[in-house]
Amino acid sequence: MQYSEKVMDHFMNPRNVGEIEDASGVGTVGNAKCGDIMKVYLKIENGIVEDAKFKTFGCGAAVATSSMATELIKGKTIEEAMKITNKAVMEALDGLPPVKVHCSCLAEEALHAALWDYAEKNGIVIEGLEKPVEDIGEHEEIPEEE
Repeated sequence: MQYSEKVMDHFMNPRNVGEIEDASGVGTVGNAKCGDIMKVYLKIENGIVEDAKFKTFGCGAAVATSSMATELIKGKTIEEAMKITNKAVMEALDGLPPVKVHCSCLAEEALHAALWDYAEKNGIVIEGLEKPVEDIGEHEEIPEEE
């Protein structure tokens, strides 16, 4: 299995590891099939993601996608944050092996779960945001490789 240099860099030197004490939103998702669990913390002020941290239990690709996803979301508006998809995470990492694509989906879901938590706490609706699932293995659709 071949990983890009960026994946290896984010695995060996993950950015934004940890938790945010007074997080605006916290999202936890897992995938029972592979055993990965991701928890994302967001600090949102005036509609801008000021900070993002994560804790991930999983393989190197899960750590790398969490790291990249938190890097991508920092400084973004909520609308921009909603556009961070698993494809965006994979592209930023210069790709993932097909068997590890689910890790990028987990990262997207964790970001969305944290945004959902933020929306719930603040009584707001975020356009296009759906209620997160605990186990992304419940989503039967597997994104095709392009």
